[in-house]
Amino acid sequence: MAKTQLGARVDQDIADLAKKRAADLGLSIGDYLARLVQEDASGLRARAVGAAAGFLADHQAVFDEAEQSASQPSRGAHAA
Repeated sequence: MAKTQLGARVDQDIADLAKKRAADLGLSIGDYLARLVQEDASGLRARAVGAAAGFLADHQAVFDEAEQSASQPSRGAHAA
């Protein structure tokens, strides 16, 4: 497939983040941006976010309990 060059202006922090993520994934910046666009256009990203939100909603009580337990001092534990 033929490649087309695009140009875009973004803040430096966004450019740095995009370059880092692309490198972390072993992708060129162009391939990384293409992947993001394909995921967005296919609805993959929206489905993933929706699934995560559903998971959190279904298990919120477990997370609340774990957070509450973590914020309470352990019984029987004493400072030296």
